[in-house]
Amino acid sequence: MGNGTSIGRVRGLGSAHSGAGTWLNERLTGVASMIVSLYLLFSLLMLPSYNYLTVHAWISHPVPATASILFVFVNFWHARAGMLVVIEDYIHEHGSKFALVTLLNFTAFAGAAFGILSIVRLALGGA
Repeated sequence: MGNGTSIGRVRGLGSAHSGAGTWLNERLTGVASMIVSLYLLFSLLMLPSYNYLTVHAWISHPVPATASILFVFVNFWHARAGMLVVIEDYIHEHGSKFALVTLLNFTAFAGAAFGILSIVRLALGGA
């Protein structure tokens, strides 16, 4: 590999060329989260009251229901991406890393599925 010099020891150990995609993914989901959050915030603030019937009638419309589903999806995706970076950076044992990434993926999927199912159920007239 090298002749024992500093440059020889690190040659070939450069960038893995995967960080830019992760960085861009985190920024795009962050911006998407901000946009959807602001829409939902202002939309909810414009409601005349915050009782169950008013909010149920509001979320029964297609645009607020879709925005709420996007809010849940984007925020779980963004949280998963951030936690994945933390796990990859600070957990060094392969078995522990695999277990934590699996648990993270399951938790993110289950949380997003539960949130989306709840919104769909409310939007379609369920209790």
